[in-house]
Amino acid sequence: MAITQAMCTSFKKELLEGTHNFKNSGGSTFKLALFTSSATLSAATTAYATTNEVSSSGTNYTAGGNALTRVDPSTSGTTALTDFADLTFSTATITANGALIYNSSASDKAVIVLAFGGDKTSTAGDFTIQFPTADASNAIIRIA
Repeated sequence: MAITQAMCTSFKKELLEGTHNFKNSGGSTFKLALFTSSATLSAATTAYATTNEVSSSGTNYTAGGNALTRVDPSTSGTTALTDFADLTFSTATITANGALIYNSSASDKAVIVLAFGGDKTSTAGDFTIQFPTADASNAIIRIA
């Protein structure tokens, strides 16, 4: 089993089909779900599934993960980009090896797989997903 960081191939096609809307007002709902090291996630992932998702942690993490706060798409030079606000699961006991961002407004279609490079753990503390700077070189979603 492995989690490989990638923009999902199906997502690239679905962008051209108009499936995903990243506008802050009236856009799709995107969620982030956490997965254990037993999960297999890669560019070939097409949709969210609960297999090997981390266990619920009280009221702070439940199956399906949490909704992300979108940042309106923008451009920088010839690059289009969008991002999300950092996401924190407070007072949570979690061990995760990666995550999947998916569009819950569109049949849970996969967007991006995040690989943490090993297990990351919180014990009755904050588990935070910190997104990179929203610029042409670093934004989590960039089309150059």
